Amino acid sequence: MDTRTRLVEQLVVEPGQAVGIADRDPAWTGGPEAAALAEDELEQRAKDALTSGIEELSDAQELLWASDRYAVLVVLQAMDAAGKDSAIEHVMSGVNPQGVQVFSFKKPSSEELDHNFLWRPSKALPERGRIGIFNRSHYEEVVALKVHPEWLEPQRLPPGDRDERFWHEPASQASASGNMNCSTTLDSAIAAIDTRPHAPHER
Repeated sequence: MDTRTRLVEQLVVEPGQAVGIADRDPAWTGGPEAAALAEDELEQRAKDALTSGIEELSDAQELLWASDRYAVLVVLQAMDAAGKDSAIEHVMSGVNPQGVQVFSFKKPSSEELDHNFLWRPSKALPERGRIGIFNRSHYEEVVALKVHPEWLEPQRLPPGDRDERFWHEPASQASASGNMNCSTTLDSAIAAIDTRPHAPHER
């Protein structure tokens, strides 16, 4: 098995497969093969792999644009200073910038607060033939607000208890009342975006 295949097996989660975060080592740096290399050798291998990947990505972007049938959505969700901006800068350096759009989701505007929390990522989705990158995403609304429930106050949500049931309320129940809110679970949030009508295939 070559290095690339091993890396893909370690990092890629296939559709329908559990992520298994508990089984993933955050200190993993490429396995024993990488650990055996001198620092300058490892750096050169990384540069070579990046160069090769950028060339492949550039070719794939041409096909994506020419077909005008699919869109690609890249979602980067990580803690501050985790390298999201650097990843965008390095990985996307070889693609045509006219075919890429990057959105950073920061504090919601007053207009965004007048809509459900999926409105702003939904309207930022890339059109067919383009690559969209979300620097943070709707996950922020699901995770960060549970840590900081006081951030819910400006969102003008319907009255009610903000108990455990609130945080696990299914998207279908919330949307049925016309008030889908940030209590939607991660799976429901993803499903809500994936099943919207007339959407390009971002997967």
